[in-house]
Amino acid sequence: MDQDGNVLDIRVSSRRDAKAATRFFRTLLTGLEYVPRVLVTDKLASYGVARRRLITGVEHRRSKYLNNRAENSHQPTRQRERAMKRFTSARHAQRFLSAFSVISPHFRPRRHLLHAEEYRREMANRFSTWNEVTGLTTAA
Repeated sequence: MDQDGNVLDIRVSSRRDAKAATRFFRTLLTGLEYVPRVLVTDKLASYGVARRRLITGVEHRRSKYLNNRAENSHQPTRQRERAMKRFTSARHAQRFLSAFSVISPHFRPRRHLLHAEEYRREMANRFSTWNEVTGLTTAA
């Protein structure tokens, strides 16, 4: 996640070792237009190894509570997975999440920062944008 709460990338892998972490950071950094100032992860040691290999000048914070925003960003994914009765394979999950993680924030404005009328107006704008892009009609 970036500082604005947007999910940058989700990667599904069968292992959580240094090789998988390095691959994740490499794909994540190629899509970014800037170098992050701070990297916040959980206490998995392989993230430190990958950071030392790829982005040495970045501060790495590993705390129990600092990564809550990242953990909470996975909740829509988990809810969707539960509704689908689990994914059939890691490949299927990765294919779904690569599209879902980009589209999902469009329909999840930061509700706690908006009044009811602003929220309704924002959602109407977002649905009209969605309808223009997809050519579909949906109810707001």
